[in-house]
Amino acid sequence: MDLLGKIKLLQKEPDKQRPRHVSWIETSGSVSTQFSFDADGRLCVKILDDSRQVAQRIVESFLNKFFPSGYPYSVNEGYLRYTQFRALQHFSSAALSVLSTQSLLIAAGLRPTPAQTTVVSWILKDGTQHLGKLICSNMGARMDSEPKRWRIFADVLYDFGTGLEVISPLWPHLFLEIAGLGNFAKGMAVVAARATRLPIYSSFAKEGNLSDLFAKGEAISTVFNVVGLGAGIQLASTICSSMQGKVIVAPLLSAIHIYSVIEEMRAAPVDTLNPQRTAMIVANYLKAGKISSPADLRYEEDLLFPGRLIEEAGRVKVGRPLRSVVKKPSRLKELKEIFPEEKFLINCETKWTDMLLEYNATGEDALRGWLVAAYAANLKKSGNLPRSSFLSEAYEKMNAMFPSFLSELQKKGWHTDLFLDGTGSRFSWQANPPTKF
Repeated sequence: MDLLGKIKLLQKEPDKQRPRHVSWIETSGSVSTQFSFDADGRLCVKILDDSRQVAQRIVESFLNKFFPSGYPYSVNEGYLRYTQFRALQHFSSAALSVLSTQSLLIAAGLRPTPAQTTVVSWILKDGTQHLGKLICSNMGARMDSEPKRWRIFADVLYDFGTGLEVISPLWPHLFLEIAGLGNFAKGMAVVAARATRLPIYSSFAKEGNLSDLFAKGEAISTVFNVVGLGAGIQLASTICSSMQGKVIVAPLLSAIHIYSVIEEMRAAPVDTLNPQRTAMIVANYLKAGKISSPADLRYEEDLLFPGRLIEEAGRVKVGRPLRSVVKKPSRLKELKEIFPEEKFLINCETKWTDMLLEYNATGEDALRGWLVAAYAANLKKSGNLPRSSFLSEAYEKMNAMFPSFLSELQKKGWHTDLFLDGTGSRFSWQANPPTKF
């Protein structure tokens, strides 16, 4: 070989030996973090938000707190103007309520001088309710994923707050503290109840009649609220005229209330995909060869502890950070080669199976990944394949049956355009940065 050929060969060899750079971004809530493996296999971390100016951070924090995720691209035209006037509406209403509260207390016999303290205490008590609403508003994504659980949680919180108000006469000198804590709990309950109302009503809307369902539901609520107020007035003037009577009757009414809302939620056939419902769909399909409808699964859902791992569905966990699941660059490269065009990664190296979703993964992507995980878990238990072949074989099986599986799923009424995983962490690949010499 001549000298020129040897020089060219030496120039090419370092490029072949240079490891390919692997970099990704994980998004959890409103925080984005960049991760990469260096040449020695060590994990490098960079908080992308650190590069923002202080003013930009404040603006983005405000938008994340008070505007829908993805704003302004996730809403239709006119939303900002609607929000501006909605804010003005609530401001004027709150100011007017202060004046009305003061006037009512004075009309009830409290004179202006001592009434000022009472009015201020009453207003501060109501103010804690708004604080509870503000804190609970950060949990909207979790409510989308598990509306039934959060609806039950809302009623438990409401009863807790009401219970504190019932026993407040026992400690009149702590009125503001007890009533404030009660209203704080009730404020959180109000937000959770209102936020989960639409998904529940939507599960019953069969012919696009959501507004009619909502209106009729409110009518029923109004009638029985009035009846309940009448019963409460009767109880307050008889059995519950003493504190002993209240302590006996209030827990009984609370138990009836919580039981009723649990049965309400069990009856609702929610048709969106979340981790629990997806696992149940896959498990029932692998066991019986049939697709369950939303109505089939409604009484099987665990409303209090939805995060349980289902053995028949591969014991899949969703939403763990990629950096916690894949510790070595070689393993990450291997998974990328198995699922080259997919928006998920499956890792079966622990007691459970981790499914990692890309930022823009849909319900169909989650279903594909979950089926791979379930098939891989079954193959792993059989022990007929080498460990390195579990995922590849499972991926081939999923691809062969997925079109018919998806078609039947949609016929049963499931919405597969979204996968509601709550606040789970997602990732996105970064293009390889230019190599520096």
